[in-house]
Amino acid sequence: MSIRSSLLPRTFRVVERHEETADTATLVLEAEDGAPLEFAPGQFNMLYAFGRGEAPISLSGDPASPQRLLHTIRAAGPVTEALAGLRPGEHLALRGPYGSRWPVEESEGKDVLVIAGGLGLAPLRPVIYRLLAARERYGRIVVLYGARGPDGLLYRAELESWRSRLDLEVEVTVDHANGAWHGDVGVVPSLIPRARFSPADAVAMVCGPEVMMRFTVAALLERGLAPEQIHLSLERNMRCGVAQCGHCQLGPFLVCRDGPVLPYTRLGELLTIHEL
Repeated sequence: MSIRSSLLPRTFRVVERHEETADTATLVLEAEDGAPLEFAPGQFNMLYAFGRGEAPISLSGDPASPQRLLHTIRAAGPVTEALAGLRPGEHLALRGPYGSRWPVEESEGKDVLVIAGGLGLAPLRPVIYRLLAARERYGRIVVLYGARGPDGLLYRAELESWRSRLDLEVEVTVDHANGAWHGDVGVVPSLIPRARFSPADAVAMVCGPEVMMRFTVAALLERGLAPEQIHLSLERNMRCGVAQCGHCQLGPFLVCRDGPVLPYTRLGELLTIHEL
């Protein structure tokens, strides 16, 4: 795909909108030209709110349904506020997909850990869909998810559906509980010591705030995973999506070109350098 063609947007229509939290919504999009958009788990699109601007947003739907794209968007600024506020029947422009993918096929025959914090579950949800669609090809599948509080949890109905399955281990925690919460209280890495998996034959896929990912990696290494068994997703400061503006540089990497999914062996100590 040339730079010129990768910059050309397509028009999509919002066909459904689902409130996830007070400031987060999931949009279901269909292309005005009717053509599907094939994507791999871990990739992202650049979404353009007319008259407001553009933002990188992870694909959070089922890769097996490329005719209906899902994007979960937190209203954190003027552009994402405009995108998250779109209603069914309204339109946006979209270009993509861009970026690297989670190593789903490469993990066949192994235990798979899907570990997310907050909005980090959105780019990992396509992984869960893909794993469950070929459940017999994997060992244990463990989903560990946390948010700051119960009101910050995404996809609540789906979480309950996953927790009801006998072939899937799902643990959910919150940093701070209220009176209605009866689950675990604590940070996501605190779930790792009791999770059931074989450290010698496991793959971990992690997405969330960078401080959460640093402590999660430390906990995984403590459980016996090797650095090459751990994969992280970053979405730091991406702007153009095609490695032209340099805004998302992280040491030697451009996140939109080399990531957002990268193995921990490549990231190493970069995540620990303040303000890099």
